[in-house]
Amino acid sequence: MQTAIPCLFMRGGTSRGPFFRESDLPADAALRDRVLLAAMGSPDARQIDGLGGADPLTSKVGIVSRSTTPGVDLEFLFAQVLIDEARVDTTPNCGNMLAAVGPFALERGLVEAAGPETTVRILTRNTGMLSDVWLQTPAGHITYEGDARIDGVPGTSAPIKISFLETEGSVCGKLLPTGRAVDTYDGVPVTCIDNGMPVVVIRASDLGKSGYESRDELNADANLKARLESIRLQAGRAMNLGDVRKKVVPKMSLIAPPRAGGGLCSRTFIPHDCHAAVGVLGAVTLATAGVLAGSVADGVARLPEGRVKAVSVEHPSGEFTVELELHPDDPQKVVRAALLRTARLIMRGEVLIPASAWDGREALRRAA
Repeated sequence: MQTAIPCLFMRGGTSRGPFFRESDLPADAALRDRVLLAAMGSPDARQIDGLGGADPLTSKVGIVSRSTTPGVDLEFLFAQVLIDEARVDTTPNCGNMLAAVGPFALERGLVEAAGPETTVRILTRNTGMLSDVWLQTPAGHITYEGDARIDGVPGTSAPIKISFLETEGSVCGKLLPTGRAVDTYDGVPVTCIDNGMPVVVIRASDLGKSGYESRDELNADANLKARLESIRLQAGRAMNLGDVRKKVVPKMSLIAPPRAGGGLCSRTFIPHDCHAAVGVLGAVTLATAGVLAGSVADGVARLPEGRVKAVSVEHPSGEFTVELELHPDDPQKVVRAALLRTARLIMRGEVLIPASAWDGREALRRAA
């Protein structure tokens, strides 16, 4: 016997994974995580017995519900399912998967279209972050067709505009959780920063790298990865994250001057493997480090003039442009971050898990 759980398999930005209505999953968090591990096929390096794609970007889950908070339409819980460990991490946000929350909700009837363009306000429960998301809904239906292009995804799709609200200190409590623009660990200067995603920013040159290496080249460098993990463990405690050995935050980002016309070049580890691109909120945080006087990115980033800055973060498979709006009286304070993503529904149906993991009777009782 197997338990069938309704889900939509969706791409959000440069990530993908199954999306579930919260009511279709166990209410108990430990049991829910066991269900997600079974659905994704973890722990297994190939995730051969589940929906996971054996990559951190394709081992993600979205859990969505209507919100009971006034002024908020939807609530979203992001789950990073570890590949070769029996563990699910709901500590961080994921701006890429966030892009698919609105389309999922429209597909499943959690919200209704409000004309040719529909705006939904989403609460990301992982950190309490709010965002406004604009979706294309011609004729009252979500569309995935359009001319928006993002690096890391082939072809074009309908644009999804996201404006993040109140991202500063989303996980760590403060933009600079250590209280300093620069800290030093193992003799390496770093900036510990959280503007939507906890990130430890390091100049690549301080680790003997150019910052332009390929993803595979960096992943093959065992010495580099050992040095990064030593710094990450120390920085994690200093950032109020505690022991991060079993957490996917903070992310580790090597930076270098841009070389493709952008504002900053990045190589980001999440947390132990180099990212093929860069995460949405990781890009927001890196761009914020670029405008912060005294950070390790100060003098490395090349930023446009003006209070509203379009910052292009270069990454191994292209670039990611973030729009930052600075406070009129404090050019060191970011008051708004906006960006463009796309999403697509790939498959609708049910994922089957062993009944020994969960028999599903709880969801049936809720539905009744």
